[in-house]
Amino acid sequence: METPYTIVIADDHPLFRNALYQAVHMAVNNANLLEADTIDGLLALLEHTDDVDLLLLDLKMPGANGFSGLTHLRGLYPDLPIVVVSASEDEAVIRKAIKLGAMGFIPKSAPMKQLVTALNQTLAGDPWIPEGIDLTQAEPEQPDFADKLALLTPQQYRVLVMLNEGLLNKQIAYELGVSEATVKAHVTAIFRKLEVSNRTQAVIALQQMEVE
Repeated sequence: METPYTIVIADDHPLFRNALYQAVHMAVNNANLLEADTIDGLLALLEHTDDVDLLLLDLKMPGANGFSGLTHLRGLYPDLPIVVVSASEDEAVIRKAIKLGAMGFIPKSAPMKQLVTALNQTLAGDPWIPEGIDLTQAEPEQPDFADKLALLTPQQYRVLVMLNEGLLNKQIAYELGVSEATVKAHVTAIFRKLEVSNRTQAVIALQQMEVE
């Protein structure tokens, strides 16, 4: 008996998660499907789940900040196949997602048949992107910050997202259930890894990873 694929759907829109759920079951028999609607939930799920075969990741979900979620996950799980599923169909967004380590990019507007084809292809180990996308076209260089972002631990990434939301250290400490001293230590480590000197610089750098 074949071992079922374990596939994670990470998207904060219930209707689209349901559409992906249907597409997966059309593409794969007996798939073990797991769902997350925030980056925090996704990180917790991945931490406690072995042998995930495919992650379907929305670029815009709570805690994702566009490409920063993809970059952080790529750093934590370099061998995990990640396919971006996004409402954006901008060629530059697709090229950048692939450049940052996604093995595929599926527009949310794709019909069910195309979704199934894309899933079958990526589960077989072959990248999938929409037709007509030229991956050789040059993009503005931003790999340096992406590499630095990938160095953050899950907790440091959570703190960075909360800094971006404008939370103070004591508010972050309350949200995470840790001391302010721990938060300060995380912030110091974030500044060192991102090679910035203050919150404003860290937030501006993170916002550069957002998807328009």
